[in-house]
Amino acid sequence: MIVGIGSPSPEAGALAGSEADGEPIPISAIQHAVYCLRQAALIHLERLWAENRLTAEGHVLHLASDEAGSRKVRGVRRVSALHLASRRLGIAGVADLVEFRAAPDGRETPYPVEIKRGRPKLYRADEAQLCAQALCLEEMTGRPVPEGALFYAETRRRTVVPFDAELRTLTEGTICKLQEVFASARTPPAVYSAALCRACSLSALCRPRLVAKSALGWRARALAAALGGESGGEGGA
Repeated sequence: MIVGIGSPSPEAGALAGSEADGEPIPISAIQHAVYCLRQAALIHLERLWAENRLTAEGHVLHLASDEAGSRKVRGVRRVSALHLASRRLGIAGVADLVEFRAAPDGRETPYPVEIKRGRPKLYRADEAQLCAQALCLEEMTGRPVPEGALFYAETRRRTVVPFDAELRTLTEGTICKLQEVFASARTPPAVYSAALCRACSLSALCRPRLVAKSALGWRARALAAALGGESGGEGGA
């Protein structure tokens, strides 16, 4: 594991440390926040980053899509490394790939595609990140973006993601939580979850079990001291 202070993505590199000053929140932070709000704060507020096998594989995978470019494939305009932003939501970032597909009215409909390692996940962190890209595209183009896709390297298949009301609510709600964290400049306390913490590259920096145990221990000691003080007062009366 490589531990240090740095930037996990190009967008975070441009914006890390500045969200609290009113700069846009990186779109990648939304994925981190859905997974774990504390993880998002450690990366984007405290600027901590730790590499493990999973994050290293993801970084290598994204190298191929980090070069900006545009080309047509079977009549579909495909733009890679497209910079996105939403003034309404206060977010910005870079889309791996956006396809501009011909619509019946003769205009183009944006279709964002996010590249991920591994396979589809049970939680909706990847979907929320993709939905945030769609919200940016809608604001930038004035066109509705009803769906996009997640491409997973392990399965080598696209998973279509409809941007329904539930996902849009989750995405915008997560952005609001991030805004609150950056405005307060306070990292949320650790809450241990075996399923999430084991796969987290920041577990050594976060130390969720130790933090939780320390808090419980302090509470127990404080309670014991308070009860002891009360007993002592009663005995002396």
